[in-house]
Amino acid sequence: MSSTIKVLLAEDQSMVREALAALLGLEADIEVVAQVARGDEVVAAARAHDLDVALLDIEMPGATGLEAAAALRRELPDLKVVILTTFGRPGYLRSAMEAGAAAFLVKDAPAAQLADAIRKVLAGERVIDPTLAAAALADGANPLTDREREVLRAAADGSTNAELAAALHLSQGTVRNYLSMAIQKLAVRNRAEAVRMAREKGWL
Repeated sequence: MSSTIKVLLAEDQSMVREALAALLGLEADIEVVAQVARGDEVVAAARAHDLDVALLDIEMPGATGLEAAAALRRELPDLKVVILTTFGRPGYLRSAMEAGAAAFLVKDAPAAQLADAIRKVLAGERVIDPTLAAAALADGANPLTDREREVLRAAADGSTNAELAAALHLSQGTVRNYLSMAIQKLAVRNRAEAVRMAREKGWL
C-alpha cells in the first residue's frame, strides 16, 4: 500500500461531492481518485481504480450506498467502506454494519473527523458516530421481516392492497397480513404511520 490513501467518493449531489473531494484533497495523505453519482456505478469504478477506501452516501439513484457496500463486500472484500449520510437513522447504522461498512458518519461531521475516520478504517478500526450508536442501542433491532419491509416500501405511494398484490405477485390476503403485522409490531394505527415510523428509524 502506498503512503497516499486512495478514495472513491460516491455521492449523487454534485455540490456535496465536489466539496467533499476538495476538503479531502487538502489532506496530505488522502487522494480522491474516482467519483460517481450513482450507487450502481460504485463496483465498476472500484474495479477500475486501485483503491483503499470507498466513501458512500446512502441515498443514491441506481442503488443505495448500503446496497453498494454489500456488493463491494462480495466483489472486493479487502476494500474498506465508509458510509456517510445526511440521515442519522439508527436502522441505517445496523444495516451499514451488516453490509460490511467499517465506518458510519453523518455529513455534518467536521472534515477532519472524516479524514481521521478514513485513516482509522484503513488501520483496521471501526468508526461509528457516537450519537447514532447510542440511538441504535436504544431503538433495538429492526422488528420487521424482509417481506414486511418490502410490502411497506411498496405501500408508501398509497397503493391499494389489490395494486400491491399485483405488483408483488402476492394474494391480497397475504398483503393484508404483512401490513397488519407491520402495523402491530410498530404499534401504530395504520399503514401510513407504519411507513413513516419505519423510515424515521431507518428500517425500510
